[in-house]
Amino acid sequence: MILLTPELRGRLLTNGRRSGLDHVPVVKFFNPLGIGTWLATELDLGGDTLFGLADLGEPELGSFSLAEMASVRLPFGMSIERDILFEGLFPLSVYAEAARQAGSIVCSERLLRAAATALRREC
Repeated sequence: MILLTPELRGRLLTNGRRSGLDHVPVVKFFNPLGIGTWLATELDLGGDTLFGLADLGEPELGSFSLAEMASVRLPFGMSIERDILFEGLFPLSVYAEAARQAGSIVCSERLLRAAATALRREC
């Protein structure tokens, strides 16, 4: 699977040029066989260093390498994948706080989705 489409790359580069803002995540990557989830908001001009929220057992904000993620080889011929259904709904700070409280990005996404659904019902 191609980790970044040209459209996603463009959005990440645009955000990278406006670094320091609380961007909404553009893309989600995950390990289909175990722990490892990444929400990326920015890409540097060099085209390799992403910024966002990473969870390899404990969620934390920081930078990670696209090339390193692409080079990971998992059992059964699998690799790190992009969640093609992911749609960022909140600024990264909201995902980070929810992940901190829930203990993981995956658990926090369920809570965020439930909260968003409840808010839509109220409106």
